[in-house]
Amino acid sequence: MSIQVISPGLLSTFQDEGRHRFQSLGVPVGGAMNPSSLRLANLLVGNPPSAAVLEITLTAPNLLFEEDACIALSGAPVHAFANDTPIPVNRPFLIHAGQTLHIRQNASVPMARLYLATHGGFRLPAMMDSCSTDLKNRLGGYQGRALQKHDHIPISKPLAPRHRQTLQDFFSQLEIYLPANLGLQKKNSIRVIKGHHWNHFTRQTHERFLDTPFRITPQSERMGYRLQGATLLLCQPLQILSEPTTFGTIQVPPDGNPIILMADRQTTGGYPKIANVISADLPVLAQLLPNEHLSFSLVTLEQAQALMLDREEKFMVLQNRLAMIAQRLSECYL
Repeated sequence: MSIQVISPGLLSTFQDEGRHRFQSLGVPVGGAMNPSSLRLANLLVGNPPSAAVLEITLTAPNLLFEEDACIALSGAPVHAFANDTPIPVNRPFLIHAGQTLHIRQNASVPMARLYLATHGGFRLPAMMDSCSTDLKNRLGGYQGRALQKHDHIPISKPLAPRHRQTLQDFFSQLEIYLPANLGLQKKNSIRVIKGHHWNHFTRQTHERFLDTPFRITPQSERMGYRLQGATLLLCQPLQILSEPTTFGTIQVPPDGNPIILMADRQTTGGYPKIANVISADLPVLAQLLPNEHLSFSLVTLEQAQALMLDREEKFMVLQNRLAMIAQRLSECYL
């Protein structure tokens, strides 16, 4: 039982929560760029929140389903179709054997990434406790690379054909309310806390950093977003040892143009750190496109923690509400 890749899209890779215990060996964490959409897509199809999904960047693949499958799309508000049948985003959907999934960007609200989950997950080998694709090291996912034409993606659980109509009726009556602060809405204002080296930058740099927009350059990728805008200057040259990196750290290299470290960041870095994007805004940041502009606003550590806890509480409430989906799917799948 598998999905055939008719066309691969620009960059389609399998991602989960990443490899979190191997940075001391030089292995990047990786994982989904938008952790909220990873979690939501899985909950909508009755999977554990951390199961691997297909992360689709900018241009989507065309996928032929060879068996019935329950899928969910989360992230970018795209226009999706199973052949000619529209597929809603952020809802479970039953796609039939022989149907092809087609996706195109929403021109009015373009976003960088979309996530595809299927009930039971994709049958992928775990490497270092993760199925995430590490492109630079050709590790994990589907043969350590992005999807290519004619690939066959195995999925784990076949749907019992006699339950097809039962599931379709269930999904048509299902009501789902999604809180906006789960990273589902697009915005260009990104909240940060002061970084470890904040006080080593000039007061004018602090003002420029918070008062002027930055452009995401086309050289940005899963490893980091390179920004162009006001030049950020240190009070005086600073020599620091390489330190562990985190998702959302904003480093400033000698040219003064900041880099936001993203999911595939290196394990250590030696540039001064002016700020860190708060966890609650990482999903928003992941959806911004090259050549778009963003701006930064400063919050306290306590505010950042409160926002993170609020998001977690809303996810737990949502997970409890969606438990009925997992229950119904477990009854219908072999």
